Amino acid sequence: MLAGSTTTEQDITVKWDGAPAIFAGTDPTDGKFFVAKKGIFNKNPKVYKTPQDIDDDTSGDLNAKLKVALEELPKVGIKGILQGDLMFTNDLGSETIEGEKYITFHPNTILYAVPASSDLAKKIKAAKIGVVWHTAYSGDSFESLSASFNVDASKLKNVSSVWQQDAHLHDLSGTVTMTKADTDEVTKHLSNAGKLFSKVSSNALKDMSDMKDLNIMTNTFNNTYVRKGQRITDTKNHVKELQKYIEAKYQVSIDKVKTEKAKLVWQEKRDETLSFFTKHSTSSIVSIFDLQNALVDAKLVLIKKLSQIGGINTFVKTKNGFKVTGAEGFVSITARAGAVKLVDRLEFSSNNFSPDIIKGFDLRR
Repeated sequence: MLAGSTTTEQDITVKWDGAPAIFAGTDPTDGKFFVAKKGIFNKNPKVYKTPQDIDDDTSGDLNAKLKVALEELPKVGIKGILQGDLMFTNDLGSETIEGEKYITFHPNTILYAVPASSDLAKKIKAAKIGVVWHTAYSGDSFESLSASFNVDASKLKNVSSVWQQDAHLHDLSGTVTMTKADTDEVTKHLSNAGKLFSKVSSNALKDMSDMKDLNIMTNTFNNTYVRKGQRITDTKNHVKELQKYIEAKYQVSIDKVKTEKAKLVWQEKRDETLSFFTKHSTSSIVSIFDLQNALVDAKLVLIKKLSQIGGINTFVKTKNGFKVTGAEGFVSITARAGAVKLVDRLEFSSNNFSPDIIKGFDLRR
């Protein structure tokens, strides 16, 4: 699509770093308006239809935000059920960053900043709540809800007390296009990924996916690099260090228990997980991480290009001031592939992990 050669329907949405995730709409079983958190998907769905319902289940900042949502969101005429990111209620701020005054909202990791003199800032200041809608649900009951990603906020009623928009990345066609060099670079990385994929044993890839403990520990180990803002470069050494990491994690569990029987249980779990490294060749395992790197390389070219599309300014707040950051990420949606998230983990995820980044919820405690 960015190269201007797509022949299929394609949609791109922006991931907004709101909190909490909020659901709002009509209960399909009784027709009453409600708001909810992710408890809507519980076996016994947890939804709030009155202020008392909210008081019975929540407190503090969350309680106040849900009450504002319950008061204001019925005004916009939601058909069915919508899910979105709650961006602000009564917690708007103001900051001067590099000499420019901004109206800000800081729901989670990313701080969103709108020039104070802009028309958008005036609308945001007049609102009692801000929401970005991204998913619509339909069904005869909460248990049978089906999701779609074609939310169009322009079909909702425009009321001054609610600032709302959908997550679609607007004005893409003709605004930002990839150069031939950009396209060649993505093609090169994807071609490399294809070659690497042919080297990976299908059984090794399946085991990496299906062996639960191995999968969890591999992701946890990979995240140690993300926390440090580092790419995995020496993949052969990465495989060696992953083995050592798994052995050490199991040894901690073995040392914690006192009986020989309990130690044997943990030793058997360790040996089962480590059997992956003897069952499959080192070169095939290394190729899995090489494949991952090639896909990341292609993804980052696309994220960089998508990030050039104008929108609300985004920063992270540090102890030493503000640092420019990109959006949380993007979601590519097609009928064939469904929704695929594109996130720069070395930027957003690293910021999310970092104790040096001041989060919005830290400021509200």
